[in-house]
Amino acid sequence: MTAQREWFEKDYYAVLGVSKDSSDKDITKAYRRLARQYHPDANPGNKEAEEKFKEISAAYDVVGDEKKRAEYDEVRRMGPMGAGAQGFNFDMNGDGLGDILGQMFGGAGRARRGGSAGPQRGQDIATTLTLDFEDAAHGITTSLHLTTDATCSSCTGTGARPGTTPQVCGICGGRGSVTDNQGFFAMASPCRACSGNGKIIEYPCGTCKGRGIERRPREVNVRIPAGVNDGQRIRLKGRGTPGRNGGPAGDLFVECHVLPHAVFSREGMNLLVQVPVSFTEAVLGTTISVPTLDKGEVSLKLKPGTQSGSRHRVKGKGIATPKSTGDLIVTIAVAVPTDLNKQERAAVEALHEVLSSPRKKESK
Repeated sequence: MTAQREWFEKDYYAVLGVSKDSSDKDITKAYRRLARQYHPDANPGNKEAEEKFKEISAAYDVVGDEKKRAEYDEVRRMGPMGAGAQGFNFDMNGDGLGDILGQMFGGAGRARRGGSAGPQRGQDIATTLTLDFEDAAHGITTSLHLTTDATCSSCTGTGARPGTTPQVCGICGGRGSVTDNQGFFAMASPCRACSGNGKIIEYPCGTCKGRGIERRPREVNVRIPAGVNDGQRIRLKGRGTPGRNGGPAGDLFVECHVLPHAVFSREGMNLLVQVPVSFTEAVLGTTISVPTLDKGEVSLKLKPGTQSGSRHRVKGKGIATPKSTGDLIVTIAVAVPTDLNKQERAAVEALHEVLSSPRKKESK
């Protein structure tokens, strides 16, 4: 377990606005809410929001990971000793104070700086995508146009001017830290020669100024699966900002907004549609044509006496995914005429004379 001083000094639970006992699901939910609120794309030019977003991402990178969270909780429980004496970090192979002391006084303890020389994961980023109802139902491959941190196009991430390469720091040997043995303690501090990077860039890239990363527009192809719901978030692993020093890239979260359809609506994987029929069709029964999302039509047989508002199921004509297929639910709406001509009115009046009122039936 690697204890970090920053872990002791910062309460990542407070940063995310959750308690120490919160579930992983609650922590993820809090992170996503804050990430949407403070994301740089939602706050262009707002440095304060940008710093807050970085703080939130750093907190979630620790407590959002089961293994790191356990290590973090242990460091916080142990106090300053867990964070490393005088602000330095200790590489601990045990799980308690006895193991630390055994390393220190047995000569096995090795000071190590958990700084920037090691691999660092890139940040997660979030964006939104608006979809037509049919595209959400059938799935679609589309492109997202983002402006984010990306690997420098000039130096391909090395930070060095094209044609040159970074040199391993001769002081720390590429470790990013130097060790000062003081009796029982082996204490490490950041290498001043390379500022803890483990390498020296003699000729920095003119585009990224030696960072290896530049902010630029980029296009990301994304496959939206069939049946995506309004508000659903899709995770694209490794499509976030690039990592540093060989670390993995962050993830890209796409929140889908589905536009309503003029004819259909959804109920889970089922499609809903309302079809009007005349009074006589409902009374006598008939076969009607029902539209489907696939542009074709299906026939639905209505029994005599079909009631307005009744629901009828057409199997397998809902939203289809590789795992399941929904149904088409047809709601019947009996249309009541409002503008009768003389012939129609006479026919209705004649029918009225021979049909009993439902109220009279209920009173018997």
